[in-house]
Amino acid sequence: MQRDTPALVLASASSARRSLLSAAGLRFEAVAAAVDEDSIKESGRAEGMPPGEVATMLAEAKARRVATRLDRLAEAEGGRAGALVIGADQLLTCRTDAGELRWFDKPRDLAEAREHLLALRGREHVLHTAVLCWRDGARVWQHLAAPRLVMRRFSDNFLDRYLAEEGEAILGCVGCYRLEGPGVQLFERVEGDHAAVLGLPLLPLLGFLRQHGVLEG
Repeated sequence: MQRDTPALVLASASSARRSLLSAAGLRFEAVAAAVDEDSIKESGRAEGMPPGEVATMLAEAKARRVATRLDRLAEAEGGRAGALVIGADQLLTCRTDAGELRWFDKPRDLAEAREHLLALRGREHVLHTAVLCWRDGARVWQHLAAPRLVMRRFSDNFLDRYLAEEGEAILGCVGCYRLEGPGVQLFERVEGDHAAVLGLPLLPLLGFLRQHGVLEG
């Protein structure tokens, strides 16, 4: 179902994104992108950009960085550049009691994870999930999903047990949960693309890959 060219590259170290692409039967290389995410987020917020636009900026920065690195390597070795690079990123926002829109980053430790979960408890939040494809020095496609999730009013005892069982596994997750694991027990309702909640809007991406000739139609 997948053609040999162009090579497909995922500009991410996320195990969830790798698992989604692998389960869909795609052949790809995963390459972590070294970008200053905090700087991009802060500049976006300072300029008053919507969170979805900032998530798209982050996805593009990752895809562009990896594509540039791979193209230079291919050219140095006498090969052909032009891999199709997939970048993705995700931002979480939630309204506070005062009506302000709070942006959440990945927690630095379990104490901060507990604070984040207490702030999200009983509330609806949005995961702004961007995916972008880059090839031959240019953006060739992008998509933004915005699943809405409502956390139930779980007890403090449940929260303590959850943190003890999940441990540091949730430190790499914005929102401090893995919906594909015990984190699903935190929720009352989930609206939107399940794959986008996990970090990658898969069906729109597969549709683009068919249109772009990477996958058979």
